[in-house]
Amino acid sequence: MRGLPLAPAVVLMLVFLLGPILYCLYSAFTDMALTGSSETSFVGFENFRKIFTSDEFGRALGYTLFFTIVSAIIGQNVLGMFLALTMRAGGPVARAVVSAVVIGAWVLPEVVAGYLWLAFLGEDGPLNQILGFLHLPTQDWLFSLPILAVSLANIWRGTAFSMLVYSAALSEVPREIEEAATMDGAGTIRRLVSVTIPMVRRTIATNLMLITLQTLSVFGLIWTMTRGGPSGASTTLPLFAYQQAFQLSQLGYGTALALVLLALGGVFSLIYLRILRLEDGVR
Repeated sequence: MRGLPLAPAVVLMLVFLLGPILYCLYSAFTDMALTGSSETSFVGFENFRKIFTSDEFGRALGYTLFFTIVSAIIGQNVLGMFLALTMRAGGPVARAVVSAVVIGAWVLPEVVAGYLWLAFLGEDGPLNQILGFLHLPTQDWLFSLPILAVSLANIWRGTAFSMLVYSAALSEVPREIEEAATMDGAGTIRRLVSVTIPMVRRTIATNLMLITLQTLSVFGLIWTMTRGGPSGASTTLPLFAYQQAFQLSQLGYGTALALVLLALGGVFSLIYLRILRLEDGVR
């Protein structure tokens, strides 16, 4: 009887959470399609065999890893830490300005941010106008370097999260310890590497896990800027799954791709959780 008040919530979770998950698992092992024959057949692991023998999947996986490593693990993580350290060392005005600018980019919807960068990096966009004014070579960045272009856009939009996480962690680092290191002769870099970062390394691992999972699922930003082109040169796994499921109507195959993407996120999560366990001294 004590659990009776929770029964409606449990039923809703089973219907709207567990139900779709089970349906996706079922779909991934079928030849379900949006058009054509209305009959759906069970095909076993055929969709997964097709995935792991497909050159298109291998290319999409490579672009996904590049996009995730460059824009999240390197870009957002490093820039977020730099901004957090800058805000910690700066005055109230500097902190207010940096927070307003960076968080302003973060709160923009993916589609809006995508259109802003589409205009900025376009052939006649502000970036090429600035380069032309400086007599530097210009190019169509979205055509020549599409995966790098969307990576930079994702760094610009997502860095605020890392900045806020690191700002909160750095606020808990005692100033006395850093001052003692300074008195012992440690310079700024030495103090950062030997004192500050080791004290927030658990936060770094946690932040890396969160931004990695967020970046793996980015769809709207890339779709708005390049639609995965040109010639698939910026097609990450979310876009590849969408194209297969809804443009080519291979819903079962697209769902299998989504499950592979989910497994990839699980692998990253296990790595970061293992790092956190090692930090706690657990083998």
